Amino acid sequence: MNPYLVGLLVPILIAFIFRKTKSYKRRGLPVNSGGEPGYAVRNARFPSPIETAWEGVSTISGLFEISCKKYSSNHFLGSRDLISTETEVTADGRSFEKLHLGDYQWVSYGEVFDAVLTFSSGLAKLGHKKGERAAIFADTRAEWLIALQGCFRRNITVVTIYSSLGEEALCHSLNETEVTTVICGHKELKKLLDISGQLVSVKRVICIDDAGISNGVSSEDRNTNWTTASFSEVKRLGRENPAEADLPASSDIAVIMYTSGSTGLPKGVMMSHGNILATVSAVISIVPDIGVKDIYLAYLPLAHILELVAENAMVAMGVAIGYGSPLTLTDTSNKIKRGTRGDASALRPTVMTAVPAILDRVRDGVRKKVSAKGRFSKKLFDIAYGRKLSAINGSWLGAWALRRPCGTFWSRPLPPLWGAPLSGDTQRFINISLGAAIGQGYGLTETCAGGTFSEADDISIGRVGAPLPCSFIKLIDWPEGGYLTSDSPMPRGEVVIGGPNVTAGYFKNEEKTREVYKVDEKGMRWFCTGDIGQFHPDGCLEIIDRKKDIVKLQHGEYVSLGKVEAALIASPYVDSIMVHADPFQSFCVALIVASPPALEAWAHQRGLPFADLPDLCRKREATTEVLSSLIKVGKSARLEKFEMPARLKLLAEPWTPESGLVTAALKIKREVIKKMFSGDLAELYSSSG
Repeated sequence: MNPYLVGLLVPILIAFIFRKTKSYKRRGLPVNSGGEPGYAVRNARFPSPIETAWEGVSTISGLFEISCKKYSSNHFLGSRDLISTETEVTADGRSFEKLHLGDYQWVSYGEVFDAVLTFSSGLAKLGHKKGERAAIFADTRAEWLIALQGCFRRNITVVTIYSSLGEEALCHSLNETEVTTVICGHKELKKLLDISGQLVSVKRVICIDDAGISNGVSSEDRNTNWTTASFSEVKRLGRENPAEADLPASSDIAVIMYTSGSTGLPKGVMMSHGNILATVSAVISIVPDIGVKDIYLAYLPLAHILELVAENAMVAMGVAIGYGSPLTLTDTSNKIKRGTRGDASALRPTVMTAVPAILDRVRDGVRKKVSAKGRFSKKLFDIAYGRKLSAINGSWLGAWALRRPCGTFWSRPLPPLWGAPLSGDTQRFINISLGAAIGQGYGLTETCAGGTFSEADDISIGRVGAPLPCSFIKLIDWPEGGYLTSDSPMPRGEVVIGGPNVTAGYFKNEEKTREVYKVDEKGMRWFCTGDIGQFHPDGCLEIIDRKKDIVKLQHGEYVSLGKVEAALIASPYVDSIMVHADPFQSFCVALIVASPPALEAWAHQRGLPFADLPDLCRKREATTEVLSSLIKVGKSARLEKFEMPARLKLLAEPWTPESGLVTAALKIKREVIKKMFSGDLAELYSSSG
């Protein structure tokens, strides 16, 4: 036989023998369920939804106490000291505050439990009475968790409020729940003082920062109806006047969590101790190999259910929790002084949570750094990335050639937990370039973040995993949208979540509660999510659409705005995007917040002069380049022609929670953006092209 032919056939034969088979592991199994007919699936390892993973533990406060006693001497909460604050002025005259932060300083589980006891007793001494509610209105930090657990030991329902919430929503949240005690940071205290005349029930304000009391913002100076105390003062009162605990029951409401809301005023979701405990129990039942040797980086809002559940899960496993912020996360973050370390570098975490927008920025940051090192480095990265991708996809050559080097060169393993659906492109990029094991999950505030979670050995992308052990996931028909459980090759329909993690409903909003919460004949509580999903043969869920985001164009085509946005965010020129469709038009348009590094680099390479980013965004050449990039990305994502924006508007100002255009979880507020940019949208539809 021709030796060249042998040389060609032998590798092919070996690759055929060792290639991955199409067999799959059953991760979810069909289950009979009550309520509305549909296609229901449970976790393959748990025949019925679990409520608690610990014998005799039925509340979050009970779980916290046993963990603090079990891991008493271990590191628990870590924070960084502020060494100095500086102001940097850019060439165009803009000033930015930069922070120089020190190393992490730790307190043990035992010390934190003592702080919880004294704070709890201090609340009683301060005058907070049984049946009254307290609110926590602050950024994520150690005192947030201590205050929460201190309230729980007095069976106080805690109202959680995003620190970025606007005045109207803040007033609504505090007045609707008739909060009497507010626990806040220094900057949040200033917000409260600005609206003090509109607050009807607040009697006490506890400022976490002692400086907040001494820097001229006392209640006496501003003629408020409340008394003000510092966090340390409340702990001192509790130390001097210890009080017996008044512990909650499983069915007691632990938290009223106000969603940041993508439309209208926020709704308060009522969560019992049992609801939160069910999700925490489910997470620790399927997340492997996390324990006392791990370090968790906490930086998402604790007023968000994802972070609240994640931190309680870390507590259950004796993990050390180090606090950071989105603005100080990395060495190049906006608020980090040049030459100093960001939170991730200082802490070196082994586990963290993330939302898609943050991971998209990580992906873009890695690509930017690789490109900046020159063509050779970029080529080397692309080769290594391609080989590792081939290995993941089952290629014999990819696996044999560079699988091990890629797995160890880029980063040590990091097992994150993800919040909300993540684009397949970003998920695979992070997995390969950082060597990170990725677990993607799906859940809502109304289900205490419980829903689905992908297992450690599931390397697929674009899916959100099998049902968590606390939940049944059911698909029900939505004929109007063309999604049926009888669809082939996979059942499709609206996602409905049932189990002990499903919350009690919306505070003082019976009408909305009856609309989306159901109780079946077996007593199981269900929540109708409004998301559209499909089940794969192995029992894993994929989110494919959303009922509210579907618009029918003039000629009858249906456009799923969220689906298109999730695909087009992969363009390197896009920082944020909102696609808009009008039923009276035959095409859709887009508002795009430009990614400054990518767009400016393109302009410099092209020799296109510009004064600043706003000037560049106004140039027709920039719009044409970004539109071309969207078309390329859209084709790669297999979007239909009618789904692609025909016209776009480039914007220079970022969309932030502070601007009110995105939620604290960085989801776009579609109605707010439509209203603010109504003129731009009208111009896009009326322009000639």
